[in-house]
Amino acid sequence: MAVPSWLERLRAAGKTALVQDGKRKIHYLFEDGKEMAEEYDIKTGQLISRKWREKNTLGGTGKWQVEVGEPTSPLLGALESELITESSSNPIFMRKDTLSSFQWRIRNLPYPKDVYSVSVEEEQRCCVIRTTNKKYYKKFPIPDLDRYHLPLDAAALSFTHANNTLIITYQKPKEILAAEEQLQKELKKIKAANSGDGDCKTQ
Repeated sequence: MAVPSWLERLRAAGKTALVQDGKRKIHYLFEDGKEMAEEYDIKTGQLISRKWREKNTLGGTGKWQVEVGEPTSPLLGALESELITESSSNPIFMRKDTLSSFQWRIRNLPYPKDVYSVSVEEEQRCCVIRTTNKKYYKKFPIPDLDRYHLPLDAAALSFTHANNTLIITYQKPKEILAAEEQLQKELKKIKAANSGDGDCKTQ
């Protein structure tokens, strides 16, 4: 069964934890040098953000790539954002999960709901957003399903549209819900530093 393999990688990774501003922040360092940083709401256990970073070709530290949460952080590339700013009317794609589903929001899409179609491309292992007016097209993977080697299920996918935002929901499979529950129990065992304690404590 392939499900434990990703959980085993998480268990084997070096982990540090920090509790700050009502969030539990976990930093993972994997054997291959990749880093993952996650933030969870302490009260609900809900994932707020997940970012990845790996060494660049010269061995230096690369930039954080956001998988879940707000797409840009004021701490990242503040100078670049001053030089090049995207139009505020461009669609903004971001992932914002709930406890029971993966969820994506695309802001600045003013067209009515019947313009959109959202489908699953099983062979390419991605979801596709299309519009009948040809104004927006987007393909995006669900990395969590890839990590757990689970198939995409069209029946789990739904979408709605409100306030110029397209909201796409994919119900988490039971295997992922069970794995996340297990992981939460383990993360709570890591001794967390409080924000005033300086360095994070390692597991």
